[in-house]
Amino acid sequence: MVNIIWVFLFLTGFIFAAITGNMEAVNEAVFSGAKEAVVICIGLISVLTFWLGIMKIAENAGLLNMVSRLMYPVISKLFPDIPKGHPALGYIVSNMTANMFGLGNAATPMGIKAMKELKKLNNDKDEASRSMITLLAVNTASITLIPTTVIALRIEYDSAAPTEIVMTTILATACSTLGAILIDRYFYYKRMNKGRGIY
Repeated sequence: MVNIIWVFLFLTGFIFAAITGNMEAVNEAVFSGAKEAVVICIGLISVLTFWLGIMKIAENAGLLNMVSRLMYPVISKLFPDIPKGHPALGYIVSNMTANMFGLGNAATPMGIKAMKELKKLNNDKDEASRSMITLLAVNTASITLIPTTVIALRIEYDSAAPTEIVMTTILATACSTLGAILIDRYFYYKRMNKGRGIY
């Protein structure tokens, strides 16, 4: 479905440009945009490589397991269906940690692994379990303490104060995470109460 939307947007843009006589501007934007995307990607490689390496070292050193034990009281409240010591917990902690450091690209593989483990717990059903929905909500909202990727982009574009967005980011993502958790719990309890015939 997403591919269809992108094709529709591209075709609409090209047709509109052809009608209004702006094809030259579109061609220039396409090539300059492609060039700029490559420059940005290369600039971000160093940041992502560094933090992915740190995450791998932490995983091999057992730090993620230690962090998962420390975070278990919070995680167990968010994900009560996951048994203690299950591999999904480690992946969830890794995902949340990567998101806290603003590494969305690094968080994605951990989130996918966590979803696979949660699907096994759900007996490989196609319907998402409570924990899978909660993980999706928390991962999407993702509280961010250090927006590493955004700071790297601001440095790339010669920002005078690339780290001035840190406090704003913390406040915004804290609100989004709290909102995601509250909405997740609201619909969960609403569904539970409906099943009991309360609604």
